[in-house]
Amino acid sequence: MKWIIGLLSLWVSVTAIAFPVVLEHKYGTLTVDNQPLRIVSVGHVDHDDILSFGVKPLAIRDWYGSQPYGVWPWAQAQLGDAKPILLEPRILDYEAIAALKPDLIIGVSSAINKKEYQKLNAIAPTLAPPAKYEDWTIPWHVRHLIIGKALGFSALAKQHVTSLQEKLAKTKAQHPEFHNKTAAVAFYYNKQPGAYATKDLRSQFLIDLGFIIPSEIDQIAGDAFYASFSEERLDILNNDMVVWLASKETIENASTAVFRTRMPFYKNKKEYFTGDVVGGAFSFFSYLSIQYLLDEMVPELAEVTAQ
Repeated sequence: MKWIIGLLSLWVSVTAIAFPVVLEHKYGTLTVDNQPLRIVSVGHVDHDDILSFGVKPLAIRDWYGSQPYGVWPWAQAQLGDAKPILLEPRILDYEAIAALKPDLIIGVSSAINKKEYQKLNAIAPTLAPPAKYEDWTIPWHVRHLIIGKALGFSALAKQHVTSLQEKLAKTKAQHPEFHNKTAAVAFYYNKQPGAYATKDLRSQFLIDLGFIIPSEIDQIAGDAFYASFSEERLDILNNDMVVWLASKETIENASTAVFRTRMPFYKNKKEYFTGDVVGGAFSFFSYLSIQYLLDEMVPELAEVTAQ
């Protein structure tokens, strides 16, 4: 009987919802007086966090990838049979959002400007990005805690974060072969190669696993979260590991192909290609997608490292 009471107490501690909640963001303060029931997600990846709390948004802002309702494989079980409206990725459709009569609009990962925020906030209370972080660099756990609090699931959000941080630490300990190896998260865009700086969430994942991002990438990036460079400077990627945010076919057909075959990382077979789905999980970098990365990406990184 005691264990039943204990489980009930744990359930109450996780699901208890205390309102109002107050959240600061870059354009002011949001007060949520009651549990929001009609949620619209305008952040590019916020719906992953929303779904992880068992909440199904009325609408989701699409990002890329042509996934059903904008939801990728790692979150489709949480979506279930819900069919949210899919909003345009580039332009905020204020009329469509207003027609849904939301009681909360979540845009933590939206990078909205003040004018866009004001228009959204005129429709319904809007959660804008936090002031402390640059666009696209909000840590996954910060985003998860903010959204959890707005929805009334602060305790559950903290449990999620603690559990996943422990899993990340355990994974790092299980792979000493990653420790202190240099790595770059590379991309090829508009006929130009590049790599992500340490402030980027994808690079942060490699750092969490024990890899080191070379300082040269940060120096080239400056204040940006990525560095672009000429094909002739592909030597910048000469590290113990190159993680291409692309398929192998894409990189082999890129204009950098000739330069790439001359590089030590190519000759030593120290390349990993994310492909579409793992690349999506890498870019979303959410509470749900990180677990997918640990299952799908880490074992393959270990294979490349072992070569």
